[in-house]
Amino acid sequence: MAAKSPLVLVKEKFGDKEKLVEALEKLTANGLWIARTNKEKGLARVSNSKLLRLHALFTEVKEKFETREKLIDALLALESHSKDQGLRQKYEAWPVPRLYDAYKSTAKRLSAAKAAAERAAAPKKAPAPKAAKSATPAPAKARATAKKAPAAKAKGK
Repeated sequence: MAAKSPLVLVKEKFGDKEKLVEALEKLTANGLWIARTNKEKGLARVSNSKLLRLHALFTEVKEKFETREKLIDALLALESHSKDQGLRQKYEAWPVPRLYDAYKSTAKRLSAAKAAAERAAAPKKAPAPKAAKSATPAPAKARATAKKAPAAKAKGK
């Protein structure tokens, strides 16, 4: 089954693009949004797929953190830089999608590092002993005669 187009998704979820823009403006009104859109054109000129992605992202951030400042605080705490004012100023200039992406990637990186540390700290099992082989392999000539010996006996009978 083919994926639905952004226009179909907008019509199914919101009815039309204007309602999607209104829903997105409601989410961005409470301090999540840094206004970087063209004042003359606004969000109405943004593509449907970008609007849908922004709506999903802002909804997730709103549920998880409520405000942009709490997202920045969570990111700084995750990186163990809670008191770093220079880094806080840098993050305050970032848009919410970039902040949330940084938060997710930092959390993923730290959880992978934690799992690797746990694997390294876990006691290692001794490998199972392998079957003992002779220290020196048989000479090639002896192997060749051993293979021919049964055939020679069969001719003699």
